[in-house]
This record gives sequence, structure tokens and C-alpha cells, in this order.
Amino acid sequence: MAGRIGLYPGTFDPITLGHTDIIRRAVKLVDTLVIGVAINRDKGPLFSLDERVAMIKEAIADLGIGDKATVIVEPFDELLMHFAEKQKVDVIVRGLRAVSDFEYEFQMVGMNAFLNDDVETVFLMADAKYQAIASKLVKEIARLGGDISSFVPPTVAPKLLAKVGGV
Repeated sequence: MAGRIGLYPGTFDPITLGHTDIIRRAVKLVDTLVIGVAINRDKGPLFSLDERVAMIKEAIADLGIGDKATVIVEPFDELLMHFAEKQKVDVIVRGLRAVSDFEYEFQMVGMNAFLNDDVETVFLMADAKYQAIASKLVKEIARLGGDISSFVPPTVAPKLLAKVGGV
């Protein structure tokens, strides 16, 4: 990997249009974007790690961003800053939807700066049409038979509906 390297970490359970919006914009800022897929057993993800990685790869293939930056999808199960250091990251990219996101992220930036102040964090505001989208809510809508097509990439919707037994 050469040039400026960014890391967009998350659980991506599942990847949403909000996530792909952040990815689409993050590749304008870096030469290589590592999408770090957190194993995050504590959250009890609906999809396995392999399923989440595959869904992300499918979703980004449809974004048409290959000429803007190299995008790599990598799972991780360690402290974010340790993963960032192994990837030789210059910047961590985080998406924000609301003030409540900022409060949590603000604390994380402070802690990460104590661990390694050479890695910067950049916040990208989600596009207004995606600000309400949260993976947790999308899973609930799918469980209850609601239309999720406005919230997830087309390749993700059937997988989520199959997983939750939705219509």
C-alpha cells in the first residue's frame, strides 16, 4: 500500500447505504481505504464475519470507485489502534449521523490520541437521506416484514431477509 491510507472500521452487520455513502466519499481523501470489519462478539452480530466481509465486497464492487482508491476489506479482532498501526494507517474515517454519535466518537478520538497521536480521525457526516439509517433498525424492520430496499444495497436485502425470515 502506498500513499495516504485510511481506515473505516465498523461491525457492518449488515452494511447499509449510509456505510456505502461514507465509503464513496472516503475514497476521495485517501489512496487506499481499508474497511476494517470488527468481529465484535459482544454485539452478537446477526451475520458471520465471512458473510459481512462478502457483503461489503459485493456492495463496494457496485459503487464504481475502483479508479479513485484501492479498497481492501480486512477483519480484525483487536484494539482499533493496534489494527490501524499494523495497516500503517494515516487516518481513521468515522461516519456521523447525529449529535449522539459525536459524543461517543469524541471520547474515542481522545482515547485513540493517547494510544497513537500520529493517526488522525476524520468525521464525515452522513448524507441527509441516510442519517436515520442504523443497522440495528434495519434488522428490526426486516424482522417485522418492512421494506428495507431504501436502507441497504440491493445485494444485501435478500440476504438480510433470508437471515431474519422476513418476507
